[in-house]
Amino acid sequence: MEILVQPNPETASALAAAAIAKAIYEKPTTVLGLATGSTPLALYRELIRLHRDEGLDFSKVRTFNLDEYLGLSPDHPASYSHFMRVNFFAHVNLNPQRTHIPSGLVSQETIPAHCEHYEEEIAQAGGIDIQILGIGSDGHIGFNEPSSSLTSRTRIKTLTERTRLDNSAHFVNPDDVPHHVITMGIGTIMEARKIFLLAFGENKATAVAGAAEGPITASLPASILQMHRHAHFYIDPLAASKLTRLAYYEWVLAHKPAWQRDDIAAR
Repeated sequence: MEILVQPNPETASALAAAAIAKAIYEKPTTVLGLATGSTPLALYRELIRLHRDEGLDFSKVRTFNLDEYLGLSPDHPASYSHFMRVNFFAHVNLNPQRTHIPSGLVSQETIPAHCEHYEEEIAQAGGIDIQILGIGSDGHIGFNEPSSSLTSRTRIKTLTERTRLDNSAHFVNPDDVPHHVITMGIGTIMEARKIFLLAFGENKATAVAGAAEGPITASLPASILQMHRHAHFYIDPLAASKLTRLAYYEWVLAHKPAWQRDDIAAR
């Protein structure tokens, strides 16, 4: 696990975006796992800038989103389909046929088949090269709430009231936040070749510390990332404030060999 503490969210997001751009330049058919919410917005803005100003080509990239609310149409302003169109897809040259988001309108009886098909599509694409993650204040990744199986696959999940409250700002009425979602499972996420977790602000500090330094437990789903071979945390000082080994992470970053520093700069 690599902990990259940056001065602010914009710098951290730019570093992550540079790593994604490097991957796409090296492999134009890169498969990206995408997240929603406020955390990755600066990352998407930087990827848009790289496309507009530096010609970063997304035409052969394939994307898979982590999750979607059940019961919301793709045009609903709080749906993640809408979020991705407005904040990323509409501004780069992604082929719409190469973007994938779970359906919020799948019928109850077909949910298992829909989830299995989503897993099959990821496999047929060759797996996810880089999975972008945020982290909930309770340590959830995707919508894998605390107590989720650490080997779970794409499935329906019931949201906690804490998560519904955290997400209520995107709805006119907090009571309108759906109780159920379709989400990639933790096992699915862990199969990505690289994982980039972004976390900013003091309200994420406890979750970040638990994910990076705490015991591996289903009570804090992000803690499973300790078992991933290539997990990178892009965080700001506030999100890093409860890390007990913060001085060591900063020491490691400052004393990397030259070739590793160049690699981070490229990222």
